[in-house]
Amino acid sequence: MSYEDVLTRYEPVIGLETHVELGTKTKMFCGCKTDFGAEPNTQTCPVCLALPGALPVMNRAAIEATIQIGLALNCDIAEWCRMARKNYFYPDMPKNFQTSQYDEPLCVEGYVDVTVDGKEYRIGIERVHIEEDTGKTLHVGGATGRIHGATESLVDYNRAGIPLVEIVTKPVPGLGALAPEVAKAYVAELRDIVRALGVSDVRMEQGSMRCDVNTSLNLPGDDWGTRTETKNVNSLRSVERAVRSEIIRQAGILDDGGKIFQETRHFQETTGDTRSGRSKETATDYRYFPEPDLVPIAADPVWVTSLREALPEKPSVKRARLREEWGISESDMQSAANAGAVELIEETIAAGASPAGARKWWLGELARRSNELGVELSEAGATPVQVAELQKLVDDGKLNDKLARQVLEGVVAGEGDPAAVMASRGLEVVNDTGALTAAVDEAIAANPDIAAKIRDGKVAAAGALVGAVMKTTRGQADAKTVRDLILERLGAS
Repeated sequence: MSYEDVLTRYEPVIGLETHVELGTKTKMFCGCKTDFGAEPNTQTCPVCLALPGALPVMNRAAIEATIQIGLALNCDIAEWCRMARKNYFYPDMPKNFQTSQYDEPLCVEGYVDVTVDGKEYRIGIERVHIEEDTGKTLHVGGATGRIHGATESLVDYNRAGIPLVEIVTKPVPGLGALAPEVAKAYVAELRDIVRALGVSDVRMEQGSMRCDVNTSLNLPGDDWGTRTETKNVNSLRSVERAVRSEIIRQAGILDDGGKIFQETRHFQETTGDTRSGRSKETATDYRYFPEPDLVPIAADPVWVTSLREALPEKPSVKRARLREEWGISESDMQSAANAGAVELIEETIAAGASPAGARKWWLGELARRSNELGVELSEAGATPVQVAELQKLVDDGKLNDKLARQVLEGVVAGEGDPAAVMASRGLEVVNDTGALTAAVDEAIAANPDIAAKIRDGKVAAAGALVGAVMKTTRGQADAKTVRDLILERLGAS
């Protein structure tokens, strides 16, 4: 069935649980480093390996970062809260429980506003709490990288114990067909907010920000349906696809008279659908109880006030300011935001490009490429500095737009910076007046009828001769210069 058909009969409700790894130098409860990409199991100690007798100590920087996130999300900050043990078995959690928060989170009752198709939606934030990350399991010997079919599993505990902030929204009903787009816009806005705070690099492709997407369907007027939780979705594009796919899947089951079971599911990047994981536990299953080895957290109101006053400019406010500076419409800025291009454009302008030039490349050729590859725009293969250099070559008359696109192809293919690609491929605009004049004379001689029309004052016909010269020069001539030469040679200038 089509997505549009489903939305004529069912109403979706979504909710998002987003995990953000904090960029602290050390782990949540010990002094181990948190460097990404280190050799497996080299950043561990008795505390994060849960060896007998090892006791945790709270990371103040992680608490501060969590409060900053809560404040930026318009949350109330608890004056007193505490950690809890969340009990479950995972081989990548050495303690066999996770130190997290349960009924007394650090930040509550916030919101984030996002705009989709010109309409603003307020996403309620239920809670922001601090916990620790798990390790990383690698299943080998199978075809999918998952445990099913694997011959062995390897565990890297470097990530176990890294500070992790979980941001949980309230259920969001009433979105209709825009539910996938609103989910994507929310995660994009959340990523921008956290990045602006400087407390995490929020690189979804590296797992420092990942999203669990809750989706349910109900008939109009009925109670909300049973939700499923699609785990660890790691790109903005995949958030949107996961919501859309799950809406279609659940509708098919309900149409056939089936039931939706509360379970976790896994998003399949290659197919765009979700696969069943495990039945979803409830809070009772986790047997939460207060963590006896850690003192409660009592955030000093004076400290919280100082953190609030030091918050950076909100991304939404920054976009409004940049929109004025760049001289673009609100819809153009929203398009840039939806594409994840605002910061890339800003950095390109800072590197010397004009706002129009920066927007042209990021929202044009590079956006097309990222869509084709199914990657984020920042992973399309070019840096802001390279895009600014490319535009400068165009502004200086060394490249035209057609040649610049070919140079960009070389840049994203790893052939070097724009100037190097232009030189190695021999793509610079032909500025040799003698060579251009010869090419123009050749085109005039080969097309006497068109030349006669131009002599008679029909200068619009010059386009055909311009095309002939561009073909002769393999597109490396400047079209305006060629046109001026043609009109001059035919006495029509």
